Parts: sequence; C-alpha cells; structure tokens
Amino acid sequence: MELFDVYPLFDINIVKGRGCYVFDDKGQEYLDLYGGHAVISIGHCHPHYVKKLTRQAGELGFYSNSVINTLQQRLAERLGRACGYEDYRLFLINSGAEANENALKLASFKTGRTRVLSAVKAFHGRTSLAVEATDNPKIIAPVNANGHVTYLPLNDLAAWEAELAKGDVSACIIEPIQGVGGIRLATEEFARGLQEACRRHGAVLVCDEIQCGYGRSGRFFAHQWLGIRPDLVTVAKGIGNGFPMGAVLISPDFKAEYGLLGTTFGGNHMACAAAMAVLDVMEDEHLVENARLTGDYLIGQLRALQAEEPLITDVRGRGLMIGISLGMPHKALRQHLVYEEHCFTGCAGTDILRLLPPLTFTKAMADDFMYRLRRALAAVK
Repeated sequence: MELFDVYPLFDINIVKGRGCYVFDDKGQEYLDLYGGHAVISIGHCHPHYVKKLTRQAGELGFYSNSVINTLQQRLAERLGRACGYEDYRLFLINSGAEANENALKLASFKTGRTRVLSAVKAFHGRTSLAVEATDNPKIIAPVNANGHVTYLPLNDLAAWEAELAKGDVSACIIEPIQGVGGIRLATEEFARGLQEACRRHGAVLVCDEIQCGYGRSGRFFAHQWLGIRPDLVTVAKGIGNGFPMGAVLISPDFKAEYGLLGTTFGGNHMACAAAMAVLDVMEDEHLVENARLTGDYLIGQLRALQAEEPLITDVRGRGLMIGISLGMPHKALRQHLVYEEHCFTGCAGTDILRLLPPLTFTKAMADDFMYRLRRALAAVK
C-alpha cells in the first residue's frame, strides 16, 4: 500500500530534534525556523516535556470522556490563568480544524443563523465548515461548498459592517495575524470596530489563534495586542508541542448543554500531560517574553537587510511570526536555504518566506539565520 497525496517538498528524512534544531537520517543538523507549521512551541524534545509524557504513558494513555479526567480541569485552570481568560470555559479536541468547526457550530447554536463572514486569504482548516471558511477554492470540495461563507478584505471595516447590518450573520471569524495568508496583521481599529459591530448586530466574534496564538506574537494571544475580547478563541498547534490537540475557549455568554459538543479523543490523558508540560516550560523559561524580544530583534535585523537588499520587498509580523516578502518566487531561495545552508523556513503564497521558529529561539540563532539568509540571497541572484 502506498501513501495517498503525500508529496514532501524536500527529499530529506528528519528523524531527530533538539531545541531549535532537527537532524536527518545522515546526521545533518538543520536550524528550524518553521517548527513544523508553528506546532513546536517549546522546542523539539524538551527534557521536561519528554519526562511528563513518558510518565503519563506509564500510568494511563487514554480513557473516554464518560469518566472524570481531573487532568482536563487542571489544564483548564492553568490555561485560564496563563492567558487571562479564567471566566471562560474550555472544550478540548484534537486539531485546529476541529476547534474552528466547533466554534462556528456554537455560534450557530447561539444565534440560530447560518451565515459566516471570513477574511480574504483566510485559512481555518480542512474539515466541512472550517474549509468553507478558508479562502482557497482548490481545497473546498463540492460537498463543502454550501454558500454559508462570505469573504471580505481584512481590515476593511466598512465591508464587514455592511454585511453584519443585513442581520443574518452568525459569526465573524478572523486570524489576528494571517499565517497562510502571508503574515498579514489585523489592525486595532478594525478589530475593535468589528467587535462592536458584532455585538450591535447579534453576531459572534471568533478569533482563530491556532497559528498566531500560544505566545508566538509576544503576548499569549495575538488578539490581545488589539484590545479585544472575542466570544470564542480557537487554539491548537503550540498547545501540545507536537501532540495532537486543539481547544475552544468559550465565553460565559454560551450555555453548556449535555451532548451539545462531543469528542472521542479530545482532552485525553496524554494530550493533557503534553499541554501542561508546555505551560510549565513557557512559564519557567518566560517564552512569551522571549518571543517578543527575540522577534523584535530578528524583525529589526531583517528590516536592516531589506534596506540594502532589493530582493526583500517587505518584512512584517509580530514576535516569532514573521513574513519576508520577496521580489521573486520563494522556491529557489527556500531550496538553497535547506540544501546548502541547512535551515528550514516556511512559505506563504508564491513569494513570502514564513518564519515560525520555536519560542525558545535566541538572538544568537537569529544572527546565525541572518548569516545563512545573506549567503542564500547572494547565491540565488
């Protein structure tokens, strides 16, 4: 049997990881500025993380949600304190797509409406309504194209207000920083105005923090830079540092009813152990602050390079979520960075390098990356 629809971009077999580095089966080391789609928040194979998961695996890996799992409540309390949402409730699932799916479902239950507003270039997942809310017709199957979603330009408040005024919108879903969309930031004026418009017209505001959240922006959630408090917040990726996990933070305005939401594997014992180990390391090593400080430093270095390098047309982002717009397709540069400079980056569109390193990334590593990037730019010219 062969794998279906698996086409690696690079002919490299990564078999080990330590901190901000990964290693292939030949022992070659690579500096990791991609973190496996922003999943690796506390670094690869952090000793505390490995210890906590190993211990949990020796006690109980899984049992269903038909019995009490005290790890779930402990995680909810810790996460509430860490992010400042202690009055919200937590629903645990397995992925970001599931988180958005359940958030949009909750919004529809609450409002009785079916229409969703999403942003141009948004990416919210590949399941049912989550993929319909994703602005990429190539991955929306006919069965998912139900006409529930209207796409509007990010930061065009007038356009969103005009649609909300029609009175049939269930939810507005936004990424405070678009990832796949090219590291595009929502403005404070837009976010505050959208929150007010949602309240005025009875719609639910959902912030997708799956990629930009969990400390990556230099605050626990990226929307906290914008001065808003969404009705629903979706998280995944960094919450488990590689262990599959997602969650929805649900405001007190939503009523919990037995059977409204459900999951088989969500919030299992191993996932909760992983998530609590992540919070341990984030707190002990001050990783949210590190993301802000190191991110500011790296963005400053990149903008200085932009001033002298015509191939770089823009640098944007917050914390350790950074986009480098290029005056050329990114493919050749990414390949040179991987095969010659031994450095992984992500991408967006056809001409943007996307940097999403672990939150343990240091200024010394930033300097190392800048050296490799300069060499790669010189080579691809």
